[in-house]
Amino acid sequence: MKNAAPYHADIAGNPDGICHWLVTADGVRIRVGHWPVANAVGTVLLFPGRTEYIEKYGRTATDFGKRGFACAAIDWRGQGIADRLLENRAVGHVEVFEDYQLDVKAMLDHVKALGLPEPYHLLGHSMGGCIGLRALYDELPVESAAFSAPMWGIRMSPALRPIAWGLSSMSKQLGFSGVFAPGQQAETYVLRATADDNTLTSDATSFDLLQRQLKTHPTLALGGPSLHWLNESLREMRLLSQRPSPNVPCVTFLGSDEAIVDPTRIHDRMGRWPNGELVVLQGGRHEVLMEVPAIRDQVLDGSAALFAAQASEMA
Repeated sequence: MKNAAPYHADIAGNPDGICHWLVTADGVRIRVGHWPVANAVGTVLLFPGRTEYIEKYGRTATDFGKRGFACAAIDWRGQGIADRLLENRAVGHVEVFEDYQLDVKAMLDHVKALGLPEPYHLLGHSMGGCIGLRALYDELPVESAAFSAPMWGIRMSPALRPIAWGLSSMSKQLGFSGVFAPGQQAETYVLRATADDNTLTSDATSFDLLQRQLKTHPTLALGGPSLHWLNESLREMRLLSQRPSPNVPCVTFLGSDEAIVDPTRIHDRMGRWPNGELVVLQGGRHEVLMEVPAIRDQVLDGSAALFAAQASEMA
């Protein structure tokens, strides 16, 4: 098939995925995948987090398929097997944070061309939650939105925050913005952590799957972010925090043991979101869609219920 891209079914937990190469308006090659479902009642647009890749969402697509929804997911620019933006491909990087909206536009055009069933719904995880919130302001044509641990703020100590701002801003002026942010390294976090001490999930089976995916297909792995990415993300999160919440029905899921994104920003945002609900998941860490079955099912069922309710209202 024209523009067919690799899909690693051996690690995705769903053999039915289909991937294509797309080229964005500014010439970056990205990868978009989809999982068709017979007689689907809608399509979930999956916006992954930083370092992630399409195959990680194979299980999620399977679970949404059982609930009647087709899914589509994306390798953002600079990660997965989309074009990496620096010579050192281990560094997570973006030139301007809003460039991710060019990826969103290409993905949306592709989903429409495929004829995936409407209505569309958004599910944004971590960095994908930040990109997704911006996309909602840009009138992404979805009927509802779900977020898991959205990156509307990065968790860091008050003492470190001005240093992060200052150093990352200075890096642009002095020409070293492509280097790793302090404390970051080339080896991806998933392969440095263990099932016992990681901040992503309390479910050992899911963590083992994440490690196996990257060991089997190392080209999917990504290390820490660049100073430039850090500065761009801080600026984007600050800009978004100053805007009122979109008028889109929304549910957000947050683990009680979240240690990566800033829970206070999430509580603040959801406290002023019309038709919005915040669900705190006891014992959940950052990857609530990769958590123990009881937590995963709560996220999947809650998201699907919101999506189905909007479909019913349209009908």
